[in-house]
Amino acid sequence: MSMIAIHDAADSGPATFTHQVVDEAVRQAEELGWQAVRLTEVARGLELSMSAVLAEFRDMDAVANAWFKRGWKAMLAEKPETFDDWPERVRIEHCLLAWFDTYAAHRRVTVQMLRTKAHLPHLHTWVPMAFDLSRTVQWLREAARLEARYGTRRAQVEEIALTSLFLATLAVWSSDSSEGQSRTRRFLQRRLKRGERWMKWVPGRRHQRAGSAEARL
Repeated sequence: MSMIAIHDAADSGPATFTHQVVDEAVRQAEELGWQAVRLTEVARGLELSMSAVLAEFRDMDAVANAWFKRGWKAMLAEKPETFDDWPERVRIEHCLLAWFDTYAAHRRVTVQMLRTKAHLPHLHTWVPMAFDLSRTVQWLREAARLEARYGTRRAQVEEIALTSLFLATLAVWSSDSSEGQSRTRRFLQRRLKRGERWMKWVPGRRHQRAGSAEARL
C-alpha cells in the first residue's frame, strides 16, 4: 500500500483511519501475539508517520479499546422489526452473541488483549477495565431493551446477573474452538433459561404487551 493511498484514506475521516490502525495491529498480533505488537511497527506497516498514529492512539491499550468498541456497536446495531416482541431472554442472547461473533475470527488475539489488560503489573488498566465492563453491561441492557429503570432494585439485580453472565460466557468463549462457537451458544442458552426461572420473582416486573412472550433473565 502506497503512502499516498494511506494518506488519502486517513483524510477520508477519522473512523477510517482508526479502523486501519486497529486492523493492522490485529493483523500483526495474529502473527506475533498481542504483547509483541508495537505502535511503531503498526505505523511502519501502514506507511504512516508515528506522529499521525500517536495523535489518535497514546499506546496499544488505546488500540485495544478501539477494538472493543466494535463489540458495543455490534450489540447496538439495528434490530429486526419484531425484536420488541421477542422474550427478553432471546433479546439478551441475540445481543450477547453479536458481541462474541464480532471477535470470532480473532478470538485468540481478543483474549490476549483482555489478559494484557488484566495483567498484574498493569495497574493503570484495571480501573478502566472495570468501567468498561460496567459500560458493556449497560450497553447490553440498552441493546436488549430491558424495561427496568436505572436505579430500581430490578435494574440493579439485572446488572449483577448480566455481569456474571457475560463473564461466565466469556470464560467459555475464550477456549471455544467448536464450529460456529456452538459450545458458547449452548452454554449461554442454558444460563439464560436457568436465570429466567428465578428473575421472575424479583420485584419490579412490568407487564409485557399482549401477544409478546413473558421471560426474564
